[in-house]
Amino acid sequence: MEKQYCTAIVLAAGSGKRMGTKVHKQYLLMGGKPVLYYSLKAFEDSDLIDEIILVTGSGEEAYCREQIIEKYGISKVKKIVSGGAERYDSVWSGLQETKEDGYVFIHDGARPFVDEVIIRRGYECVSADRACVAGMPAKDTVKIADENGFVADTPDRSRVWIVQTPQVFETGLVKEAYRLLMESGHPSVTDDAMVVEQMLHFPIKLFKGSYENIKITTPEDLEIAEVFLKNRY
Repeated sequence: MEKQYCTAIVLAAGSGKRMGTKVHKQYLLMGGKPVLYYSLKAFEDSDLIDEIILVTGSGEEAYCREQIIEKYGISKVKKIVSGGAERYDSVWSGLQETKEDGYVFIHDGARPFVDEVIIRRGYECVSADRACVAGMPAKDTVKIADENGFVADTPDRSRVWIVQTPQVFETGLVKEAYRLLMESGHPSVTDDAMVVEQMLHFPIKLFKGSYENIKITTPEDLEIAEVFLKNRY
């Protein structure tokens, strides 16, 4: 089967309020390099990825170009675009720069431990199922709460997954879903799979990411990430 053209949209427009620092989480140093560097490097090194579109906060484009892309030789970044107020605004900004054909990997820049194994699993999954997301089976029992904080339901743990990124789609499919979302008045969505589910009623396949594929959101996450990084290198 002929390889499809693959674009990675890396999202780095978040403010990182929960981190409690003036520096946005994706630019905090981890092992001496910005958190964002690691995900860009993973897509840079993958033979499956043809181009990277980086979505940054407004006014951060020059910093990313000079201090990350040029400094570390990330040559596959073809465009840097400004994100929006919400995650879906940022994804939409990136999607508008993609080609219609092929596959798109949408990834949080604050997840530094995406690697070639995860990227390849995503490619194989999207080739078969057209829309898929990385995730891992939940380790803990999950409770669904009612509006008063009481347990309303306990789902079967064997069927509960914690969703990660990258989330991988046929480019035309996810672009159409996001186009409909942007026309709809912005319903509450928290990831790309929800957009495809709600706008197109299209089934989403889960594929395994990694328990190390964490998102850097709090200071504790950064401490854990430093441990993972030391074990890798």
